[in-house]
Amino acid sequence: MTQEYKNVFGKVFLNVTVDNVNRWVHTDWFGYLTEENIKAGALAYTEAVRKSGYSCVLNDTSNVVGGWDHSLDWVVNEWSPQAAGAGVKHFAMVTAPESFAAATASNFVSSVEAFEVRIFQSIGDAQSWLHQYTINA
Repeated sequence: MTQEYKNVFGKVFLNVTVDNVNRWVHTDWFGYLTEENIKAGALAYTEAVRKSGYSCVLNDTSNVVGGWDHSLDWVVNEWSPQAAGAGVKHFAMVTAPESFAAATASNFVSSVEAFEVRIFQSIGDAQSWLHQYTINA
């Protein structure tokens, strides 16, 4: 089942799907992200991780326009420990190459210590990496 999250203008900025076949939570982000969108979305899929009992997140940011530096400190220092506490161990982030969002993602990867994060430019590569942690889970 997919849960949609909309911004104040009624546009979807995030879809969160608990993927029971692959045993991970799949997030799909869209458009320009405000700090409020990022906080609400991150907390929502963290709760999906907690409820599902899965330890992997497939985080697709390839459709994000612009960076999210405005939220990086919160994501690294507040959210990532909460996510680890909810069960996140492996986090695959898909980015569009040479985008502002990809630049922020690189800063995120180098700063997070609560769980393992990898950046991918294709969803297939991200899925392949996550499968090694879910195949026998």
